[in-house]
Amino acid sequence: MVKTAILVSGGGTNLQSIIDANLFGEIKNCELTAVISSNPEAYAIERAQYAGIPVYIVDRSIFPNRQSFSKALLDKLIDLEIELVVCAGFKSILSHLLVKAFENRMINIHPSLIPAFCGPGFNGLRVHEAVLDYGVKVTGATAHFVTEVVDDGPIILQKAVEIYEDDTPQTLQRRVMEEAEWKILPEAISLFCQRRLVIEERIVRIMGSLDNES
Repeated sequence: MVKTAILVSGGGTNLQSIIDANLFGEIKNCELTAVISSNPEAYAIERAQYAGIPVYIVDRSIFPNRQSFSKALLDKLIDLEIELVVCAGFKSILSHLLVKAFENRMINIHPSLIPAFCGPGFNGLRVHEAVLDYGVKVTGATAHFVTEVVDDGPIILQKAVEIYEDDTPQTLQRRVMEEAEWKILPEAISLFCQRRLVIEERIVRIMGSLDNES
């Protein structure tokens, strides 16, 4: 089983999708070892506690800079012997030290079809506002590996979502979560934990079904 930590900062809807998928056996060979929150008030903490997952707080607000925060987070991940890190609504940009330590072992979900509408400043409703302002007809979500460049890591999975003429940023955000994010993030975790992902330069290959035993 692959020891996995989920990083959260807010409501935890993506965390809940992971918890539900794991409960129904849709995530293979994965141990949800920890939920780590950068915000002690995050509702995601309650979701994790209800599911019986150990919760740890690394409060971003008490650290003077990104480097010291990332170092504290890295120390916790190492202490827990974490093998896979999943950013699920995690709002902090991490330092080179942490990203390098978990190179090709850290997954993020972004609410657009990367490389469109991504990078610094594109988060939350801002992504969906930009999508509607631009007038594109299809959006979606992307599960990708984390690198030092925001939203630039190798793409694992993408899922498209149609845009309706009467969409608002709020309705589009909800539909992208329901139809894309909550589906491909658990799937990406399962593929990693089954050791079915092979990275060739920046291309992620999904290999055939393998034995699920660790």
